[in-house]
Order: sequence, then structure tokens, then C-alpha cells
Amino acid sequence: MKSLFSILFALSLIINQASGKDIYVSPKGNDKNPGTLEKPFASIKKAQLIARNTSGKVVIYLRGGTYYLSETVVFTPEDSRKKNAGLTIKPYANEKVIVSGGTRLNLKWESYKGKIMKARVNGDQMFDQLFINQRQQRMARYPNYNPSVRFFAGSSADALSPERIASWKNPTGGFIHALHKAEWGGYQYQITGKDTEGKLKMEGGYQNNRQMGMHDKYRFVENIFEELDTIGEWFYNKDEKLLYYYPEKSVTNLAAAKVEIPRLKHLFEFKGSEKNPVRNINIEGLELTHTLRTFMQTKEPLLRSDWTIYRGGAVLMEGAESCQVNACYFNHVGGNAVFLSNYNRNNKISGCHIAYAGASGVCFVGDPKAVRSPSFEYGQFVPVNDIDTARGPKTNNYPANCTVENTLMYGLGQIEKQVAGVQISMSMSITATHNTIYDVPRAGINISEGTWGGHEISFNDVFNTVLESGDHGAFNSWGRDRYWNPDVPAMNKIAKDHPALITADVIKTITMHDNRFHCEHGWDIDLDDGSSNYHIYNNVCLNGGLKLREGFYRTVENNVILNNSFHPHVWFENSGDIFRHNIVTRNYYPIGIKFWGKEIDYNFFADQASLEKSQKEGTDKHSAFGNPEFINPSIGDYRVKSTSKALAVGFKSFATDKFGVTSPALRKIAKKAPIPVLKGIEGVSQSQSIEWFGLQIKNLETLGERSATGMPEEIGILVLKVDAGSPFEGVVKANDVILSFKKKTTNKVAELVAEQQKNKSDKTVEITIFRNQSTQNITLDKPLK
Repeated sequence: MKSLFSILFALSLIINQASGKDIYVSPKGNDKNPGTLEKPFASIKKAQLIARNTSGKVVIYLRGGTYYLSETVVFTPEDSRKKNAGLTIKPYANEKVIVSGGTRLNLKWESYKGKIMKARVNGDQMFDQLFINQRQQRMARYPNYNPSVRFFAGSSADALSPERIASWKNPTGGFIHALHKAEWGGYQYQITGKDTEGKLKMEGGYQNNRQMGMHDKYRFVENIFEELDTIGEWFYNKDEKLLYYYPEKSVTNLAAAKVEIPRLKHLFEFKGSEKNPVRNINIEGLELTHTLRTFMQTKEPLLRSDWTIYRGGAVLMEGAESCQVNACYFNHVGGNAVFLSNYNRNNKISGCHIAYAGASGVCFVGDPKAVRSPSFEYGQFVPVNDIDTARGPKTNNYPANCTVENTLMYGLGQIEKQVAGVQISMSMSITATHNTIYDVPRAGINISEGTWGGHEISFNDVFNTVLESGDHGAFNSWGRDRYWNPDVPAMNKIAKDHPALITADVIKTITMHDNRFHCEHGWDIDLDDGSSNYHIYNNVCLNGGLKLREGFYRTVENNVILNNSFHPHVWFENSGDIFRHNIVTRNYYPIGIKFWGKEIDYNFFADQASLEKSQKEGTDKHSAFGNPEFINPSIGDYRVKSTSKALAVGFKSFATDKFGVTSPALRKIAKKAPIPVLKGIEGVSQSQSIEWFGLQIKNLETLGERSATGMPEEIGILVLKVDAGSPFEGVVKANDVILSFKKKTTNKVAELVAEQQKNKSDKTVEITIFRNQSTQNITLDKPLK
């Protein structure tokens, strides 16, 4: 019977394959053709309609070239396929295929003023972005675009000054971009005109869920004609239908230049439902580009986070099962690259390249109606007696068991700043693995709340994050679930009286392991406000340390935290938190800690002073200190040698070369994470002391030296000894730190020696030292001999 079954199964596969079909499309084709290789169709839509009526496995092959879509390609349940008879849209024979949500313009240019050119545009076009010879140009803006400037590549407090506004004849249609006042993401406004007093009228400012208003300094304006004043800028006068452009130097022949503008928000949509899903459709190997910016549609608040969201992207999945986006290149899309909204199951984003998106990379966001007793703003709280106490979601209308893997993402948040490489909200069991994410304005990976947990965050390489914001992390999460209250005494009472409520939303443990994180202006791992039910292990933190704030049931073990430490902030009573078997290279930084959780012990510190400080706080009774003996930290190998004392407290080495994308093609183009120079590790080879005019001095380099002197960081020149007869005898003392010579900062011995040589003929000597927690200026009225 088993043999007969196998034969019948094989025959069924052959029959399915035989009834399948290859369909061909070409920009040079014709929809009246039969869709063969020799006579292809012209449109993806025509091929889609033919595929609907074709059983078996179907591949739509796109010949090389650019496909300008006049409307979004929408897959509905009519397009659904059986498991072994899927539909794939892919390039033919590795030809380069670009799917554009834009259109190409044929323009006749003429001089306007100076080097500015102008051209008349036919038809009603949406001038949201402009691409010349495939390079994105800039709307006329103030201040001008400068990529070396941290915020918005150019921002200024006077962007909205009365004088500047008065210089704009008709700013209607212009945009204001500003950071949140606390640097938590950003705001955007559209200018709708001026009032009778000459003040701007505007709408917008809903792009952040914690309203505090725009930043006073970090803001800029764009799409205003009077600000067209530098190369690469453009302005479109929609009333006159005239495009003005100040050509880049690379555009040597504007008449022959390729001019493109976007007109669609989405390129592909999967539109089904839980009862009637879209199944087994794959998009593979395409370049996706020219989608509209969507920042003025970013309105929907998420649960008590800083986020509002726009449910859309270049690819939108809603009501999809077992669908995939493989090896696609998202090139300067205007909003999100991929968005999985509401019901989605077993979908996968794999091997993709997402560069310079206007918003986020890949978003998983469920339906708020699936949440029990939801609250939407930070200060909102459903009274305990009114809370629905049932565990888990109310419906299935959310993403679950979906994956983003082996995907390279960088330069995200070109327009919006409350973004992430991977954003997860109201979802369950999402896997984010082997992704490389860098050069982003806020988080690399963000989990907006606990609903409903079960996520696996593993083998990701996330660095150069929080570049245009603050108070955040390379990995960031909030846990402001229905149990959470920002008032600590109230929260302690809720936890005591209703302990089951703590995990009623985060019903499955969130696991983070074998990642490498680096944050510029915050924490490498930031579990904020109530983030609960996490297991965090085998991660490397390169710069910002690890923070746990106001949550429960977090186990953090076997992590390596470099040039930083553990930041416990405001823990609740009986939190159940565990921090053990970790290597830290600084003392802890507790804030508002009255309760120390379940276990803070068996950790390994880089120096004795840090260990002793923790033990005075009542933690780390069995912890140890010393040189962890990393195998090769200069190349990022943080495994420890067999002789390391860290092994004795339970630390176990783990591979530190498996982070990020696995595809050779993606690895070749990915930027490398910054490997830090280690500081403050006891026993690591330090600079040798030297004799300098009767002083024994060396660079201050270890955390122990910092602790002994009271210095806030490991810089300056440590005085080890003052010899008899030294010109500094009776003036400088052992354990002083020399900070400057002749008012020139000297962080290293070599700098001190060089400054003295430059000024050796001076009759007086001026130095600044650090002693007893303060700086002192010392003057010797005699030259150094």
C-alpha cells in the first residue's frame, strides 16, 4: 500500500507539473500576443489574468527592462494557488527587471534664470519625487541638503522664522519636517497657505503618538519655490504646470536625460482575509522603485508607543498565507518597503535588499480590535476592574509565524524618523533572523508592545542606529500592555494583586539570541517601559550597553557588553528579572532601583572596582573580575580563551562571526559593523609609564584607574609618583590626572610631551589637573628643565 501510495503521489505531481505553464512578459510585448517566449505579453496584469485560469505551477517570466505600472498589481483570492502549484513572478534568465510605480516624462527644457532650467509638463502629474538619470533629486528646501549634518541632512531653527516666511510668495503645498521635541521620531506638516497676518497655515503633526510639538531647532522646509538655490534641487508649479530644476554637475545633457516621477503608493498588494486568503504567490528577483512618499498618511496610533503608522508599502500583504518576497531590491521607495497588515500566516521576506526607503523596511502590524482592553496613548489606562482579563488575542486578525530573513537594510527613514528596519506590533511568533540593518534614524528592530510575543530575534547585525533621534536603542521595545501603569506604586499593586495579568498579552516568551547590536545615541538593547517575558542570550553589545526598565520576567544571560554595562531602570517589586553569566566592562548604572529582581549574580566584570561597587549594592555575591581574555577582540572575536576566569562564573563562549546576511551577494555590498577599541579591562596590555620632569605618568586607561581618581571617563594622564626634586614637587600629587598643558587638552602622554616641546622656551608652565572630583589650574613660575 505504501508503495502504491508513493506511485500515485508521484503521478499527481507529474500531472500538476504538466498542467502548469510558463508565461512571458516584455516591455516590448503586446497583450494581444499568446504570452510565449517568442511573443510575450506587454503587462503583468495580462499575465496575471491568464495565470488565474491555469492549473498547476505557473511562472510569469519578465524579460529585462522597466515596467511602468499605471495601477497596482493586486492579488486577490482568485489568484490563490494550491501548495504544490504556486505562482512565481521573476526575471527571465537573470535579466534586470525594474518594476516602477512611476512614469517617464518627455520634456523640452529651456533656461529660466542663471543655471536653473524649466520645462512644461503635460497632464496632471503628482510631483512627489523627481529622478534624473535614476538619481533622486531634492525638492527646493531650506536649509540645503548636506549629508554630513546629523539631523535631516540639514536643519535650522530659523526655517520658520517670520522673516523667511515673509519671503515666500505662495508657500501652499510646501512641507515642514521637524523632530519631536524630545527627539522621539518626527513630525510632518503640509503648508496650506498664509493667514491675514502672514503666518503659515498648516495641517499634519499626527506622525507621533506622544504629542509634544516640534523641535525648536531641528527642522527644515521643502517644496517652496524661493528656496530653489542649489544644484540638484527642483520645484513644480502645479498651477502653471512648470517644472524648475537646477541640474547636478553630472547631468551634462539635460535634453537627453531620463526623467521619472512616482505616481503609485504600492506596487504589489496581496488582498485577502482569514476566511478567504491569498495563498502561495511569490515575487522574486525584481527591482522595485518609484513609489510615492506616504508621510502625510502616517496617522494611525499604535498601542501606547511613540508610533503612528501608515498601513502600506511598496509590497502590501493583508490576508495572505504562504506567500513570499525573495531577492528583491527595494530602491528608494517613498514609504515602507514591505508591510504585513492584519491577518497573515507563514509569509516570508527573504534575501532582499532595501536601500533608502522613505519609512521602514519590513513591518508586521496587527489589528487593534484583536487586542483586549487596548489603550493608545502613553498616559491612558483602563481601570483594573474594567480590564478584560482573558489571555491572548480576541481574534486571529494579526500576522503570525511570518519571517524576515537574510535581508540587507540601510539608509531607511529618508523622510519619516519614527521608523525601524523591522517593526513588530500586535503580532505573534515573528522571526527576524540573519538580517543586516544599519544607518537608520531610530531603531534597527522595534517591538511596539508585548502583544502577543513568541518572536525570535536572532543572528542579526544591527549598527549605526539612532542617528537622527535620541533615548532609544538599536533594538528597542515597549511593553505598555493592558497590565502596565506608568505610576510605580500603582503598578506594584497591580502586579501583586493580579500577577497573571502581566503575561496576558505577551503570552509567549520573546527570544533574542546571537545578535550584534550597536547604538550611536542610546542603548544597544533597550527594553523600555514594561517590556516583559524576554529571554536574551549570546548577544554582543558593541557600544550602548543593555537596559531593562519597568518590566517582568526578563532573563539576560551569557551576553558580552563592551565599553559599557547593564542599565537597570525602575524595577517593580517581585519582577522576576535575572541577569547572570554576562561579561560587562563597566560598573552597572542603576536608576530608581529599590528591588533587584530574582537573581543578579555570576557575572564577570572587567575590573575589581566595578565588582565591589555592585556587591555594595547587594548584587553579584558570586561574580568575579579580571581580563576576560577575548580571543581576538580587534576583529570582533569575543569568544574567550580556555584560561579565562569568566568561564568559572558560568559564561560560555559563542560564535561571534555569524551575524547578518548569509547571501554572498548581500555580504559583499554590506557595510561592516564598527569594532570598538576596548577600554578599562584589567590585565589588558596598557601603555607603559614614563618619567617626565620628575613625574611618573601614564595614560589613564582602565576602569579601576578611573574609579580611583574619580574621573568620569578613561581620558587624561595619570600621575603615579612625584619624585623628590621634581619642579612639580609639593604642587602635583600622585593620583592626580593631567588634563591640559598651556590650555591645550592633553588626553594622552604623547600629547602632553608634544605640547611641552612646542612651548619649551616659555618661562611659565600652566597645567590643569583633576583632583578630588574637580579641576584645578596650576602655574609654575619657572621653565621646565
